[in-house]
Amino acid sequence: MSTASVSKEKECHAPAAPRPSARDRIFNAARQLFYKNGIRAVGVESIASEAQTTKMSLYRSFSCKDELVTEYLRESVREYWDWFDEIVARHPGDPRAALQTLFDSQANKACTCDTRGCAIGNASVELTEPDHPARQVVTEFNKEKLARITALCAQAGYKNPDALARGLFLLMDGAYMSLLSLGSTGPTSALPQAAKAMLDAHPRD
Repeated sequence: MSTASVSKEKECHAPAAPRPSARDRIFNAARQLFYKNGIRAVGVESIASEAQTTKMSLYRSFSCKDELVTEYLRESVREYWDWFDEIVARHPGDPRAALQTLFDSQANKACTCDTRGCAIGNASVELTEPDHPARQVVTEFNKEKLARITALCAQAGYKNPDALARGLFLLMDGAYMSLLSLGSTGPTSALPQAAKAMLDAHPRD
């Protein structure tokens, strides 16, 4: 038998990829549904159906819907910081460039992808109870985001990094809110220019 025939036979008999666990299927289904339809609009029945499992299996993996929502937001936070850190790492020693690139990248992602905005920001609108465990994830995330932006402003030598960071924070979150109502051709498309104007307007040492 030729080498090519042996290779082809091995490919034909290669083991199929293992099916994701029930927990992974439930979590992935919940993420898609929460982001697409909103947290409040999605029930455990629809999550179980999308994951091709049962409510009993769902409750074996997650004690309640609130736990599932909390894990969904924690994963969203991890992905956000991966994106943030990767951009900052592109500009070692140049925090001013890192700040601008954060806004350039956000605008590009928002205006070229099929997106419903920021999963964390959307959740902050839906989850109004201050003691909800997922709400606490959102609050801690926003505190850290403001702190990181403030640190970059300080490193870039701005004389009033706190004031600039607060303005940039509002610009960043407002761009996603605008995207939801006015689409990618609305004010969100001007995000890089608005950020540059704000960065240029603030005095530096």
